[in-house]
Amino acid sequence: MGLNLNDKKAVVAEVSAKVATAQTIVVAEYRGIQVGHLTQLRAKARTQGVYLRVLKNTLARKSVEGTQFANLADSMVGPLIYSISDDAVAAAKVIADFAKTNDKLVITAGNYAGKQLDKAAVVALASIPSREVLISQILGLMLTPVSSFARGLAALAAKKGEGAAPAAEETAAAEEAPAAA
Repeated sequence: MGLNLNDKKAVVAEVSAKVATAQTIVVAEYRGIQVGHLTQLRAKARTQGVYLRVLKNTLARKSVEGTQFANLADSMVGPLIYSISDDAVAAAKVIADFAKTNDKLVITAGNYAGKQLDKAAVVALASIPSREVLISQILGLMLTPVSSFARGLAALAAKKGEGAAPAAEETAAAEEAPAAA
């Protein structure tokens, strides 16, 4: 059963709202995938904060019309699932990871910040670490010089402390030796 005009307008409005804040859209053909596998894909997308939806291509074209993703309209042919995310990598990562385990999901195109992506570019985008991982790596790099300096100071203090202790013992022993004589 098809959608009436009001339902179609509601779908276009919902998807347009997601597209307005999105950085990445990935489009994949899902022909032949079992419903259980699509449910797993949707659950994974939900946990990653990715909007994943099967749409009529005409409604998807209307949703991206006039946005930075308008050039993606040419790739909207066939039974497609749309992955939309505010995170630059999340949409590509969810689809590419699922495509590795299920050969029936075929990545057809993508768009990142207004730039058209082919399948290889989507897979390359998916291989970039997530935002959280990149932030932790940068913080690790920023802390390395400070922690190295602190370890160096601690080692220097320990070395000076070791050198001072034997010298103090030698002077104490030298003072006791003449007194004993």
